[in-house]
Amino acid sequence: MNTTPSPRPSTTLRGVTGLDDRLPRLSESALILIDFQNTYRTGVMALEGADAAVAAGARLLARARAAGRPVVHIVHDGGDGTPYDIRARIGAISDEVAPAAGEPVVVKNYPDAFHRTDLRKTLDDLGVGTGGDLILAGLMAHMCVTFTAQGAFHHGYRPTVVAEATATRSLTAPDGTVLPASTLKTAALTTVTDLFGVVAPTVDAIPAQ
Repeated sequence: MNTTPSPRPSTTLRGVTGLDDRLPRLSESALILIDFQNTYRTGVMALEGADAAVAAGARLLARARAAGRPVVHIVHDGGDGTPYDIRARIGAISDEVAPAAGEPVVVKNYPDAFHRTDLRKTLDDLGVGTGGDLILAGLMAHMCVTFTAQGAFHHGYRPTVVAEATATRSLTAPDGTVLPASTLKTAALTTVTDLFGVVAPTVDAIPAQ
């Protein structure tokens, strides 16, 4: 007979502190698209599942535009000659999710898109105040998406990450084993749901109203 105790369901920090886990209404949210750059679709930084994430991001963007919601694009600038060179094709935003006229683009140099950028002012200018709902999607799940969700939480917003519209890559763990991209993505999104925000599994999971 197996006497090993079953794992107990965990209690999130959100649950302990009484934070709301409801999904946001698209009609009341702003969309933040993070680093949907060609960087992650080819070459040394190509991600597993990047094309599918971009396709999901394009569907999410189309929904936000159709609903007349604010959209902000984020790009990471790593400098001339790097895979994050926003002056070159490699660092450009992918065509499927390219900014439309009037949609602001915020350039960042750190994983958190709020850190040393004008993102908060941009949101203020769009009428999205502190406490507002932000829907996040982009690349990489374990890095800039997670840290921007953390930044949004620290600034008083309510971030929701759309899992389908994110991707990452496999990494070597400190013990030398390879952590698969799917595991790393799950861990990153679990970190978000423990405190910083909510995770919607798919684009269609976000209610319109």
